[in-house]
Amino acid sequence: MKKLLYLLLFSVLTQSINSQIYSDKKLLLIRCDDIGMSHSVNLATKELIDAGLKFSASVMVPCGWFDEAVSILKDADNVSIGIHLTLNSEWKNYRWGPVAGVSKVPSLVDSLGYFFPPRAKFFANNPSLDEVEIELRAQIEKAIKSGLKIAYLDYHMGTAVDKPEMRKIVEKLASEYKSAISRYFGEDDVNSMYSIPIDSKYQHLISVLDSISTHKINLLVCHIGKDTEEMSALVDQNEFGLKEMSKHRNAELLALLKAVSAGEFEKRKITLINYKDVKNHYSLSKMKSPSETGY
Repeated sequence: MKKLLYLLLFSVLTQSINSQIYSDKKLLLIRCDDIGMSHSVNLATKELIDAGLKFSASVMVPCGWFDEAVSILKDADNVSIGIHLTLNSEWKNYRWGPVAGVSKVPSLVDSLGYFFPPRAKFFANNPSLDEVEIELRAQIEKAIKSGLKIAYLDYHMGTAVDKPEMRKIVEKLASEYKSAISRYFGEDDVNSMYSIPIDSKYQHLISVLDSISTHKINLLVCHIGKDTEEMSALVDQNEFGLKEMSKHRNAELLALLKAVSAGEFEKRKITLINYKDVKNHYSLSKMKSPSETGY
């Protein structure tokens, strides 16, 4: 009994010390989404890994380049791996469907067996909550079986947490698989490079780094890729989709690489962390839904 009480006390003290250490630093968590979506995105991911950047990589399990993503990520020490829970397939002429199989989740797919491009069409099809859980679980299981060490979950296009009842499914799975959930630790989203003009992304990134402050986890969500024929052939069917997405993604990659090579993080005494660090420093039981915190 005394041993148990000692362990509990030690855990509480350690948690308090770690939180205090973190609060005194400028923390930046870079999360790169859509890994495994295409060869172009995977190549960009490898460049960031090879450059030594510490970041979190959100992997799209249903996509055709998932296996290549696994081979790139599984031995990368500077990367924390997450599941980019996917219920949409938004690119014209490049579609994907459920990991669980169409027959097990028919309400989640169109007549050809693909996920719907926009969220509106997904919800207009009255998706079964049971089928949503079946599919999201299948994605997590496949990632684990591939050898990836999963630290966190997040959500492609926000679909998996768009409704309270779906958010509960994600939280249930996170609890079951002992995973963190992105944005559940009070992260403060800094202005991403997503819609910034292509030629202005690096300067925007520098302005973001200049704005980083202490006492919180600053979250920068990025969408990287190489400007290749493969990537330039893709057209985002979402209303918010950008033209020349290939060039936008390449510019985000180049901005991050330039910041690394120029030592911009060190100059500003910014501590780069990833979700593996967050998971190790903060109890998963302390996670709170952004809808609860008002964030």
